[in-house]
Amino acid sequence: MAEGIFRYMVEQRGLQHCFSISSAGTVDYQSGSPPDERAVEVSVSGGIDISSQRGGIAHLDLLSYDWIFVMDNRNYEDVLSLFPAGTVPPVYMVTHFLPDGAGREIHDPYYGGVSDFEHVFQELCHALGYVTDIVSGGA
Repeated sequence: MAEGIFRYMVEQRGLQHCFSISSAGTVDYQSGSPPDERAVEVSVSGGIDISSQRGGIAHLDLLSYDWIFVMDNRNYEDVLSLFPAGTVPPVYMVTHFLPDGAGREIHDPYYGGVSDFEHVFQELCHALGYVTDIVSGGA
């Protein structure tokens, strides 16, 4: 959902030229899989179609990114461990810029119901609105 929401927000602000957006997991058991049906349902009801997205694994050149956002502490630590020693990784919790909860986790709704996905969708919209404004630098 985060990738779809972020792409949508960037497009709505006409900032596609400012961003190269990729999304990847840190484990490969769902690589190539479509999003959870509940995530698709909730996203579509929010005006964002994520049905064509597919799960991927973090085989990205992480040093080529200015900003890397993660949802929870486990992923934060996993992504940090992918960087060479001595680097200052540009890794942030997606909530990092929020004035009302910077750094808090956004929990995976997978083991919950549709209402959990709706809650995460709203949390992501809130956090990614701030992210889009901050990282675009008012472009």
